[in-house]
Amino acid sequence: MDTPSKEDTQLFCKNPVHPDRRPSLKTDYSSSEEKQPCCGELKVFLSALSFIYFAKALAEGYLKSTITQIERRFDIPSSLVGVIDGSFEIGNLLVITFVSYFGAKLHRPKVIGAGCLIMGVGTLLIAMPQFFMERYRYERYSPFSNSTVSISPCLQKSNNELSVSIMEKSKSKINNECETDASSSMWVYVFLGNLLRGIGETPIQPLGIAYLDDFASENNAAFYIGCVQTVAIIGPIFGFLLGSLCAKLYVDIGFVNLDNISITPKDPQWVGAWWLGYLIAGIVSLLAAMPFWYLPKSLPRPQSTDDSNSSSEKSKFIVGDHTEYQAPHGEKAKITEMARDFLPSLKSLFGNPVYFLYLCASTVQFNSLLGMVTYKPKYIEQQYGQSSSKANFVIGLINIPAVALGIFSGGIIMKKFRIGVHGAAKLYLGSSVFGYLLFLSLFALGCENSDVAGLTVSYQGNKLASYHERDLFSDCNSRCKCSETKWEPICGENGITYASPCLAGCQTSIRSGKAIVFYNCTCVGNITYKSGNLSGTVGRCQKDNGCPNMFLYFLVISVITSYTLSLGGIPGYIVLLRCIKPQLKSFALGIHTLAVRVLAGIPAPVYFGVLIDTSCLKWRFKRCGNRGFCRLYDSNAFRHIYLGLTMTLGTMSIFLSMAVLLTLKKNYALKHRNFRTKREKTMMSASIRKEVCSTSDHLLNFNYWPGKETQL
Repeated sequence: MDTPSKEDTQLFCKNPVHPDRRPSLKTDYSSSEEKQPCCGELKVFLSALSFIYFAKALAEGYLKSTITQIERRFDIPSSLVGVIDGSFEIGNLLVITFVSYFGAKLHRPKVIGAGCLIMGVGTLLIAMPQFFMERYRYERYSPFSNSTVSISPCLQKSNNELSVSIMEKSKSKINNECETDASSSMWVYVFLGNLLRGIGETPIQPLGIAYLDDFASENNAAFYIGCVQTVAIIGPIFGFLLGSLCAKLYVDIGFVNLDNISITPKDPQWVGAWWLGYLIAGIVSLLAAMPFWYLPKSLPRPQSTDDSNSSSEKSKFIVGDHTEYQAPHGEKAKITEMARDFLPSLKSLFGNPVYFLYLCASTVQFNSLLGMVTYKPKYIEQQYGQSSSKANFVIGLINIPAVALGIFSGGIIMKKFRIGVHGAAKLYLGSSVFGYLLFLSLFALGCENSDVAGLTVSYQGNKLASYHERDLFSDCNSRCKCSETKWEPICGENGITYASPCLAGCQTSIRSGKAIVFYNCTCVGNITYKSGNLSGTVGRCQKDNGCPNMFLYFLVISVITSYTLSLGGIPGYIVLLRCIKPQLKSFALGIHTLAVRVLAGIPAPVYFGVLIDTSCLKWRFKRCGNRGFCRLYDSNAFRHIYLGLTMTLGTMSIFLSMAVLLTLKKNYALKHRNFRTKREKTMMSASIRKEVCSTSDHLLNFNYWPGKETQL
């Protein structure tokens, strides 16, 4: 029997084989490059990723700010606007699974750069209909001259034989008007542009976040992700502010003489230069693509990331072989090998209960948040009587910064207090609970309906329990031949809005420049204690009875709620990243993004819009007789639908978040116990090995081996 040599014994003792460590190309490759300077390139990638997050968020925020502008410009209802808004997620749906899975094995920075170019082209396409559509036409009573003229709206409607209803027109003339009205179908180009923008945005989040998490140290990963998400929130701030600026400019600025425009930004029919911001956002997206073409495919990994003996959150919680998901150095990944692992990887993700429950919770919560954010400018306009420009301004300047501060605070808290995955789940749940509790108070901060004769109040000033188009007619305007479809609102001296000067029974109108005043309005004098007939001015009456104060309270509560809810953003990301195997991070982020796009981003704006449309009191009808956009909403019904739907979805997400925490706690305790058992076995093996080595050294020092005494 051969006896071991002294050299073999010393080699065994000095280089013990750790039971938990396997040699790999990845370890050798990392150790050979860990001393190379990588912080500079990682920070360049962080800066480039932050800028592209800003660019895509700028376009997204601007899109939200132009919802009402697009609705009026293309004369479409809120439900169809919701479909346009959801086309971004449809674009993601088409390619997200393949990009997140196959893109993780390719040159990730270049894939992100290509997506930026596609996103920029799509953003520019959204603005194109403005250059091919006919000029915007609004309904406004207007005398035939800019000079001071006295005209009777009521007599003109009843005596002018040339003014006939659409039912009396010849069939050929109706067809001609319908052909002219076909330009409103150009909203399809907005849909396609937003679809293309969604396709280009696909690789940014899953590949970019995973790239950061791969090559950043564990202590800095949460902070870096927080920085990126915070910069991403700055994008909507500029998006809404840009939307506020463009909303003050007339839609056809540069194409028409603005001196001939008789409406102002406060008018409900006003449409701002919605297309201008998309040109700016598209150029910014194209510029953001440039740095990614010069970044490397991979960077040296920090020591803490690959140390399988460390007691970090990654090593304690993630169970499984830490195999490299990129091709080894000097090899190229094969498409067939990637495809072969697709279904097993998908099965592994959905077989993880923590990941699946978090996926459900975040999807339901995104339904709540996306529906709320999409129609928030519209809600402010309709509920508090604010202009589109002011609604976008307050959201961009007050509300969005609160979200950015909340996300950044979440990252700081995670870093400073070194919160693990279990604490992150608690913080995620707590922010949702307190956020939606604050949201409940918004139900009490609504304004009553504006007094509109024939719609919300009768011509005698009494509140109406139900609304019908025939209520627009009364004895005070019976001798005037008025159209019930016309919407040329005037504010009577009595504080009540009338659908048109004719329905107000006005006998005389005088225009001086752009100002038009109506006199001797029989319906206005019908509800007052003053003698004689009173006057009215162009436009709807402003809401009063404490509505401005309600708007201030709404802003304060909305800011606090936004901060509280966004505080759980980064902890939620950490739960997502730490509950899966490292090689599946990009794929898991992609599946999460896919679920949010398909189950929240696409349907939420649509069903929110459909339900909001049910609260409409007065629709606009197109020249062909089809229904267009809503002119007036029932404020109480709008508030209950908008806030109630948001609150219901938020409550569902809270219960799912509780399930995430309970499952995570149980799973974490089990894996921690297994880790301790494994560690004890390792320590026991090390102790035995140390004892054997000590005995061997003792025998070697005395040149003694078993059986050697017989030879002596």
